[in-house]
Amino acid sequence: QVHVVESGGGLVQAGDSLRLSCEASGRTFSTYAMGWFRQGAGKEREFVAAMNWSGLSTKYAESVQGRFIISRDNAKNTAYLDMFSLKPEDTAVYYCAVRVGSSYFYTSSGEYDYWGQGTQVTVSS
Repeated sequence: QVHVVESGGGLVQAGDSLRLSCEASGRTFSTYAMGWFRQGAGKEREFVAAMNWSGLSTKYAESVQGRFIISRDNAKNTAYLDMFSLKPEDTAVYYCAVRVGSSYFYTSSGEYDYWGQGTQVTVSS
C-alpha cells in the first residue's frame, strides 16, 4: 500500500505561480511513475502532467504545456508540479497519482495504482 498526500493548493490571482507537492510512502519511490490530474467543478478528471521514475521523461497536457513543470526529488519521496502564469481555467482539485514499478510515464488515469485526496487550486481573474 502506498500513501499519497498532496499539498500546496490555494487561492491565487491570474498570472501567479504555485507549487504543488506530492509525498508518497514506500521504500521504492524511485521506481514510481508519477502523474498529476485535475478535476474542475462539473467536469471529468483530466490529465495534466506525468513523468517516469527518473523524471527525465515527461508529458504534459496541451493546455498546460510551457506553463507547468513536473519534477521529483527521489531522496525526499516527493513529486512537484510547478505552475506558472495561472489562468482561471486552471481552477480545479489537483490529484497526484502513483504507478508502482514502471519505467514509463502514463497519461491515462486508469494506469495508476494509488491516488491522493486532492488539493484545491483556485485562480481568480
